[in-house]
Amino acid sequence: MGSSGTFISLSSLMCEESEASFFEDDENTSIDSLYNPSFVLDDEEEYIEYLFTQEMGFGSQSHHVLSSNHVCSKRLWLRSARLDAIHWFFNTQVKIGFKVHTAYLSMTYFDQFLSKRSIDESKPWAIKLLSVACLSLAAKMEEQNVPPLFEYPTEEYRFESKVIKNMELMILSTLEWKMGSVTPFHYLHYFVSKFFPESRPEIIIIKATEHIVTMVKDINLMDQRPSIIASAAVMAAFDATLTRNGMDYRLSAISSWGNIERGHVFSCYNLIQQKRNIVKTPSSNLLSTHSSSTCVVENPFDTSSGTKRKLTFENGENSPRQKLHRP
Repeated sequence: MGSSGTFISLSSLMCEESEASFFEDDENTSIDSLYNPSFVLDDEEEYIEYLFTQEMGFGSQSHHVLSSNHVCSKRLWLRSARLDAIHWFFNTQVKIGFKVHTAYLSMTYFDQFLSKRSIDESKPWAIKLLSVACLSLAAKMEEQNVPPLFEYPTEEYRFESKVIKNMELMILSTLEWKMGSVTPFHYLHYFVSKFFPESRPEIIIIKATEHIVTMVKDINLMDQRPSIIASAAVMAAFDATLTRNGMDYRLSAISSWGNIERGHVFSCYNLIQQKRNIVKTPSSNLLSTHSSSTCVVENPFDTSSGTKRKLTFENGENSPRQKLHRP
C-alpha cells in the first residue's frame, strides 16, 4: 500500500484491513447531524463564559494508555506521524485556499480522535486517511466552498471517496458528533480588548494567529485549553518581555481564572518565546496589502520550495461588529 499511486478501495480496506484491526468497533450514524444550527449571543461576556464551558475534555491529558513494552516506540512513531499530518494540513490549506482556522480545526479533530483511539504503526496509510477525513470535516464546518473529496492531495495514496466518507463517519461517532470544537481563534478579539484595551487589535490578532499556528507542533491540542493558548498568544503578540507578575495583572481581567490557569498561560507564553528565539519572522511579513478583511501569515510548515507560502486568516471572525456565534 505504500507504493506510489496505490489505490485503496472500500472493499479491499474492509476485507484485508478490517475496521477492528486498527480502530475500535463503531456504530453507524447519519452524516446529516453534523450540521447543527448556530446559536447567537449578543452579550460578549456570556458568549465567552459559554466557550469556557465547552472546553471540557481539553487540558485533561487523558490520552490512550499504552503498555510499557510499546510506549517508547509508539510515542516516537505517533509524534512523527502527527508532525507529518500537521505539515499536510497546513500545506493543503494553502493549496486549496482554506482559512487557517480550518486547518487548525482539522488538527483539533485529529488529536481528539487519537486521544480516544489507537492506530497501528504498521498502517501509515491510516494516518493519511484520518488526515484527509479530518480536513474534509473541518472544511464542511468552516468553508463556504468545499472541494470534492477526490481533489484533496494524498501524495503516495489514493483513496476512493466512499473510503474517506467511511472514515468521516468513524470520526463523527468517536467525537460524539460534537464538531463545533472551540479553538483559540474564538477568543482573540475578546482577550485583546481585555488585556490591552488601548492597543490596535488587528496587529495583535495577526501576530497571535502566527503564534497559535506555530505552537501546534509542540502542544497536543488535547493537553491545553484553547483559551489558555489564545491568551498566551495574545500576550506574546503584544509584549515579548512580560514578567509573571505583569502577566498575572493582565490575566486578573478574567475573573473566573485562578492560579492554575495563570500558570498554564505563563508556560505557553514561555514556549512561544522559545520558539521565537529559534525562528524569527519579521512582523512586516505578516501584513497583507491586498485585502482589508484578510490577514496573511507565513506558513511555517511549508518546506517544499525556497519561497514562503501564505496562510489566510479572516479577521471577520474576531470583528467586534460581527454577531457572536457559538461553535
